[in-house]
Amino acid sequence: MKHEWRPAPKGEEAKERIPAWLYPSTLETIDKLVKENNCKSRSDFLETAAQFYAGYLSGQEATAYLPPALVAAMRGTVQDSENRIARLLFKLAVEINMMMNVLAAGMEISDEDLRQLRARAIREVKQTNGRINFKDAIDYQRGDE
Repeated sequence: MKHEWRPAPKGEEAKERIPAWLYPSTLETIDKLVKENNCKSRSDFLETAAQFYAGYLSGQEATAYLPPALVAAMRGTVQDSENRIARLLFKLAVEINMMMNVLAAGMEISDEDLRQLRARAIREVKQTNGRINFKDAIDYQRGDE
């Protein structure tokens, strides 16, 4: 069961001394990281680590627990994918427009037939969730539906 977690209001409450038993190898790691992460003391480091872990476990603001470089790389990848998809959709729209103009030049379709075809196409795309089958279109045009 997840509990609501809020960071400690720094400076608004007094810290409590607690006994903590840690392995010597853990203390060595903490001592090294205290210096590397601009913490004032082991206590400051452990307070920060405990708040980080509590936030992680409560699931609040998940991106706050991912390394910034990873978040930036993920955003870049998503943006690149969006740009590529947009370019491909544009190219596809151009090709479809060309095909429609070629077909329209050789066809004589009444406005009513066009409305009915559009309505049928919308229904079919909704029913098939966008999976369009050329054979089904041929069968419909032949009256084999």
